[in-house]
Amino acid sequence: METDQNRTGEDLMTFFRTTEKLNELTPDDRVEIFRTVLSGSSDLTKELFNEILRDYSVDHLEVTACNKGEKE
Repeated sequence: METDQNRTGEDLMTFFRTTEKLNELTPDDRVEIFRTVLSGSSDLTKELFNEILRDYSVDHLEVTACNKGEKE
């Protein structure tokens, strides 16, 4: 078995692009990855959120504005 030290970014992407392997992840695993994979707040854009909503057929929500530096 390969150790984490021997895995590359390419290995990780191959895993995620393999449905059989992806199906081995639990729902909690998927949420953890989703919440931690982006490198920073600059990755979170209106366009990305709306793409995700479309990908998951969430048609009752839409991000209409993102104000840089504004916090709730």
